[in-house]
Amino acid sequence: MSLSHEHIRATLDAQPLFEAKTWQLSPEAWPLTPGQLAQLEAIGPACLEFHQALETLYLRSVAGKNLLRNKPLVAPWVADYLDRGKPAPLIAHARDPKNRGTFPTVLRPDLLLTDEGFVLTELDAVPGGIGLTAFLNRLYGGATDPAVLGHGDAMIKNFYAALVALRPETPNPLIALVVSDEAATYRPEMEWLALQLQLLGHRVFCLRPAQLFPLGSGLFFDVEGNPEKIDIIYRFFELFDLANIRTERFVFEAWAAGEVTLAPPMRHFQEEKLTLALFHHHLLTDYWAEALSSRALKLLRALIPPSWIIDPAPLPPGAVLDGPRVGGRALNDWRDLSGASQKERDLIIKISGYHETAWGARSVVLGSDCSREDWQAGVENAIALAPANLHVLQAYKKPRRVEHRVYAAPSAAGLPAVAATKEGRLRLCPYYFLVGGQARLSGALATFCPPDKKIIHGMQDAALLPSRVLSLNEPRA
Repeated sequence: MSLSHEHIRATLDAQPLFEAKTWQLSPEAWPLTPGQLAQLEAIGPACLEFHQALETLYLRSVAGKNLLRNKPLVAPWVADYLDRGKPAPLIAHARDPKNRGTFPTVLRPDLLLTDEGFVLTELDAVPGGIGLTAFLNRLYGGATDPAVLGHGDAMIKNFYAALVALRPETPNPLIALVVSDEAATYRPEMEWLALQLQLLGHRVFCLRPAQLFPLGSGLFFDVEGNPEKIDIIYRFFELFDLANIRTERFVFEAWAAGEVTLAPPMRHFQEEKLTLALFHHHLLTDYWAEALSSRALKLLRALIPPSWIIDPAPLPPGAVLDGPRVGGRALNDWRDLSGASQKERDLIIKISGYHETAWGARSVVLGSDCSREDWQAGVENAIALAPANLHVLQAYKKPRRVEHRVYAAPSAAGLPAVAATKEGRLRLCPYYFLVGGQARLSGALATFCPPDKKIIHGMQDAALLPSRVLSLNEPRA
């Protein structure tokens, strides 16, 4: 389905979902081959398996239990890494037995399309873009076109199904989508999502944290002067923001009393980027091989680029770090990275989590795309912050150049915009909703950036698109 620039612009301007947000427009959804769709359908279950194995790894590390069936492997350092810098109450909450078996309701891996195929750079447990992708699915024909990934409002319906499945004993539960002030730029899309669910007859409201208040052991909000009890909270804020939320204590107390269910669960170890480095850690190779199915293990090994935790703990003189090589030599100290040549700096440094810069590429330093001075500063910053906030070093896999039609600005007032085929690079974000123990693929947001952009994220000169699946005989545009 091809949309005119005028139709897209008029549809976006007619509602407040994308207020103060701009991006490039395209007449067509992003095309996926049947083979790529099959990959996406396998990635969701593999990500769920990863989270299940991660929970076991963390809790066994905390308890000092053996990780393997037939030989000894104890790894208390795993919990030390994941707990570092977190407040004690949050750690205690994450370890609470009542939280056992709770996982993020929405899983969204960030996939880059490279010459070798998809590369998974992050696995987001509190992703934005749910309402945005659902809206774009509708705009590009997703309500009736089965080729659009997420057609028939699958994003909206599966999001709701994933939430109500968390509290099966409560018929028609009241769900609060709680968006913090720090995440306010995402509030319009969550308000739109709540409205769409209300139109389907569901009790879903988008609230600010300040609107929550306790009554007895429950959690309530005010509706035209009447208190309404909340059954499920979908939190749209990072755990780092908890300190800024005045009603935080009431949320935890209502959860402890069994009066409210939290989604995603407030378990810090599920939201750390360093978990991808744990997957590649040489001491945990046997653990992942035992904990994951052979299919998930093979897929994740192909998807997740080599990643390491920048831990500046001193080594004995003869020891070396498990990491990249500089000048053909193994590292004895992470500061050795400062001497890497530009060719050796095809590496990314980013903070692991629980920090105000841990989202939106704010902390990312790409070694091959910055000066030697900036690279050295990035290395020193990661080392300096390590006592409270660990950083991850990840091999950079360059997205390949692809083509898609994008509208150019009109050459003169009154003339229609013309679509032209342009080169760019792609990030694909599939959304999986956990329903009945299964990860349901419900849509995928494509970010098509100009080819000179090395770090791909939402930006003014990128095109944001839903995805559609090509038929077997349909050529790639």
